[in-house]
Amino acid sequence: MPESKNRLGRIDEEYRKALSNIISYKLKNPNITGLISVTKVKVTNDLEYAKVYVSILNSKDIKETMAALKKSSGFIRSELARSVNLRKTPELIFELDDSMEYGEKIDTILKRIMPKKEGEE
Repeated sequence: MPESKNRLGRIDEEYRKALSNIISYKLKNPNITGLISVTKVKVTNDLEYAKVYVSILNSKDIKETMAALKKSSGFIRSELARSVNLRKTPELIFELDDSMEYGEKIDTILKRIMPKKEGEE
């Protein structure tokens, strides 16, 4: 089974690249605001579904942007079928990946509690 795991890993990565491209350059939805990056894609073994983890920075409204992404999933899926040539194109499930925000929050907390060294501002 390791070869099938390897194959899924390659498919995940291929989809991640293609989806990043589609969302950045082909998607023209005014409700999608901010910088959206596809951080990870996880495809099920049967290729029926793909969980697409996105990170959203500088958005006017993150909930609205996520809703607009979900609404646009049909268009995104058809573009994905065009760019990645596999027999099946999975149903896309968008999930918010807030690990970047979480990391920033931790950084801010650490900066606040860490004593400043001599010579640092």
